[in-house]
Amino acid sequence: MANRLQHLSEFQKVLKTYQISDSSKAELEKTKLVLLIAPTSVGRNTIIKELEETGKYQFVLSDTTRKPRINDGAMEQNGKVYWFKSEMEILNGLKCGKYLEAAIIHSQQVSGMLIDEIEKAYAHNKVAIKDMEIQGLETYLKAKPDTVAIFVLPPSFKEWIRRIKQRGPMNDQEFKRRLNSAIAEFDYALKSTDFIFIVNDDLKRATEEIRGLVEKNQPLPKDQGKCRELVEELKRNSEKLQKSI
Repeated sequence: MANRLQHLSEFQKVLKTYQISDSSKAELEKTKLVLLIAPTSVGRNTIIKELEETGKYQFVLSDTTRKPRINDGAMEQNGKVYWFKSEMEILNGLKCGKYLEAAIIHSQQVSGMLIDEIEKAYAHNKVAIKDMEIQGLETYLKAKPDTVAIFVLPPSFKEWIRRIKQRGPMNDQEFKRRLNSAIAEFDYALKSTDFIFIVNDDLKRATEEIRGLVEKNQPLPKDQGKCRELVEELKRNSEKLQKSI
């Protein structure tokens, strides 16, 4: 059964003019926040796990009103992928300006990042890190302009397609859907000046480049111009492949 929002009109009203509270803004300023954005199968979550294992990074979770569901044969656990909360818990938090961002998804659920999650990272002297979809990036950067936004790239188009297919069999419709999503992400990345590009050709090296950027303020890794050329290549070849299916 699909999730249904019992307080949809209230959420719409609050989010239309939503503002983060001054106290929440002050908390945001204290903590480093790193966002990893990437198309499917590039290895973003593997990089995050590698960073967590250093003991200096804390993965921050979003809240959601949707119910837990079964993934890979097991029921989702609270605090693993999301914090599952009631509509009133999230609505009250929004009214108090305690969310960095929040959005209504398909009129069925509300999901958002509670600033308490970032406070937890600060309390443990860690960098807050999160994977996210590209559509929400502007909201994060507006609320916290010093956010480090990293776009993770595969080393080549051929290797990227190999990684996608390695994840298991999928029909043409699903494959095209993933390509379409990736094309939109590549297009956004090419038009944006907000990203630092990291090429995930070697997990250890990619992880160390991120650590150098975040922890030591080292210069941008590699040649960012070459990375943009790689994005153009990935987009161009994705469009050709999508049309051939």
